[in-house]
Amino acid sequence: MIAKLALSAMALPALFVLTAPGAHADQRTAAAAAGTEGLNPALAAAYTEAEASARAEGVTLYINSGYRSYAEQQAMWEDGVATYGSPDEARRWVLPPEESTHVSGQAIDVGPQPGAQWLERNGNRWGLCRIYANEWWHFELATVPGGQCPALRADASEQPHAPAPPQAVPPLLTGSAGPLKAWRWGPGQ
Repeated sequence: MIAKLALSAMALPALFVLTAPGAHADQRTAAAAAGTEGLNPALAAAYTEAEASARAEGVTLYINSGYRSYAEQQAMWEDGVATYGSPDEARRWVLPPEESTHVSGQAIDVGPQPGAQWLERNGNRWGLCRIYANEWWHFELATVPGGQCPALRADASEQPHAPAPPQAVPPLLTGSAGPLKAWRWGPGQ
């Protein structure tokens, strides 16, 4: 039973924790980071953790663009084709909505550039990786927390573009920003 509970705790978002009956939940005050609305919960939790660590180190980091609706991505795609002259050239910088990881809530664009550089150096602690060599701002969950990020792709045209499947939510990480909700467990709970 304990092993089962420990495993189930691993699947909870970083903003949740299990507590024994009669125990008190950690009362943290900050919520999920701004710009995480609509993102895959694992990505939102990982970015919230990373942003809190960056802030603790005096580094400014924020999401410029996260989740995008189909219509928003379609407008960006059409603008990209008009700007770059062809779909092939546009694909280096923007993808159609059927292929965009922003539409599936699996990608974030961050700023400012020094914050993105910090995230590129440290993001793997939460599974966050820069994906494209030509986009210093674009990050996705691409490894397990603490794992090694994959090699950069030259640009967005270099991959098959099926949206990534939802990933497991990372376990509670130390230094977590966000209120914790208590989930009681025990006999009769």
